[in-house]
Amino acid sequence: MENERMIFNCAPGTNEIIIREGKAAPVLEPKAPVKTNLSGTIGTVVEYLTKRINAEQFMQKDCHILVDRENVSITLVTNEADEYKRGTIKGALAFNPSFVKFGINDARKTWQPAELGLFFKMNRAFFADKSENMALVTTLMNFTADVNVKMERSFKENGNRTDNFAQVVNSNLPDKFTLEIAIFKGMPAEKLEVETFANVDGRDVSFILLSPGANQTLEDLRNKVIDEQLDKIKEIAPEIAIIEI
Repeated sequence: MENERMIFNCAPGTNEIIIREGKAAPVLEPKAPVKTNLSGTIGTVVEYLTKRINAEQFMQKDCHILVDRENVSITLVTNEADEYKRGTIKGALAFNPSFVKFGINDARKTWQPAELGLFFKMNRAFFADKSENMALVTTLMNFTADVNVKMERSFKENGNRTDNFAQVVNSNLPDKFTLEIAIFKGMPAEKLEVETFANVDGRDVSFILLSPGANQTLEDLRNKVIDEQLDKIKEIAPEIAIIEI
């Protein structure tokens, strides 16, 4: 730079100019935008729109919403025509994990008496009546011994092992109990009546748990929840196309 003249045009008020020697830092290569891909509870789309609709991340007319009533889900697609910026935000009505653990209305889930008794004992918090829980635990933990004693007495009386065994099982079966538990994520807890049914295989007994009320709740909520969310979406972002699938 010897004998070379350099002219700087500085803004008014500039008091200092710093000249650095050496190789300049490399310019970072441009990268594609990070796509939005979110999923959560049924209110996820409404929550996202509430916080982002005025942030100029997308235009309403560049978005659409897919409504799946069968699976109780709502999906927002943003920047639909831009492969680099397209985003997906999905909200769905999902079962509460604590409810799922009970295996209610799941024919694949069977419980041995002692196993069910121990499970009830460890999940007492979900019982509407704690004394009912304690009675169920005691009955189930002693179920096998009680059946064997009555089975022996009944067999001696008339020798009909099969009929007597079925009778003993029915007489000792806890008929029903009440839980206070949220069936779905993001929903409040509700009282739910659960029935117990015995599967008898020879002298082995296992239980399944059924609740017609849980099925009824799902059917009642299916359209109600979807429509409530859509009403909120239309109020927040009226220009987004809503498509039922």
